[in-house]
Amino acid sequence: MILTVTANAAIDKRYVVTSFDVGSVNRVKSVELSAGGKGLNVSRTARIAGEDVIATGFLGGHSGEFIQEKLKAEGVREDFIWCIGETRSCINIWDENHHTQTEFLEPGARATQQNQDSLVKKFTELAADCSVAAISGSMPEGCTPELYKRMLAAGKKAGKKVILDTSGKTLEECLDDHPFMIKPNIDEIQMLVGRKLNPDDTKELLDAAKELHARGIPAVVISLGSSGSLMSCGEGAFQALVPRIDAVNTVGCGDAMIGGFCTGIARGLSMPESLKLASAVSAAAAMTNRTGFFRMEDMKKLEPQIEIRKLR
Repeated sequence: MILTVTANAAIDKRYVVTSFDVGSVNRVKSVELSAGGKGLNVSRTARIAGEDVIATGFLGGHSGEFIQEKLKAEGVREDFIWCIGETRSCINIWDENHHTQTEFLEPGARATQQNQDSLVKKFTELAADCSVAAISGSMPEGCTPELYKRMLAAGKKAGKKVILDTSGKTLEECLDDHPFMIKPNIDEIQMLVGRKLNPDDTKELLDAAKELHARGIPAVVISLGSSGSLMSCGEGAFQALVPRIDAVNTVGCGDAMIGGFCTGIARGLSMPESLKLASAVSAAAAMTNRTGFFRMEDMKKLEPQIEIRKLR
């Protein structure tokens, strides 16, 4: 069983327009709604891959009920903490003419201290029956990094592997709580190691990842977008090379990668094997319009084409 935490869930709304013009009326050609927030994208991709998933976090209002129904239809079990207020919406506008995406992210409804205490308790209860957990994304108003630190401590006490996929101050403050895995991008890993890195220098990037690994993070994965990813873990240092694809929607591909890692870990795969699976899931997710979604036939076609190189 895989456990996901989405503290700042959302209804993801994808608008397709012919051309997005600032300051004028834009007519939408099509609209797609989905249960969103990084952790729910992780939930969906792991479920498509065939794993049992249970999702928790904060929900509120009619938007929360919509998300609840969407998850039920997708076969994802849920056990959320309900808050006063409305779960947010996140809008993604796809411009067909210019092939650009514009995002509008609403703030989340406030979570009280009582809500946060309830979530930590819920996480602890649910983690007991799960082999791996993923804490993903931002937090709503009222929360501090202490919320994630408490869940990481609970997971560690229970002997569970907890992946942390967040950013900024929250990621930085949680490093000393030793999540099982983090997945920083270039900007984030520069912040964490406190120096400028050359994004084209594999050795320099791996040195930075190894530095974080030495601080007690069992697996550090650096995402490089279409250039693949790098990983430093107890089994060595690895590079994932992905084939060229016709990307349709790259929003949520990082979440799909986390879903792939959760799937691999839940199946008892090695970290290099999990990296290969996660890379295939992420690439397949870029080939669909839906956020946090992929087609199994795409993933199965891509996986043999993913090259995993051991660099150290």
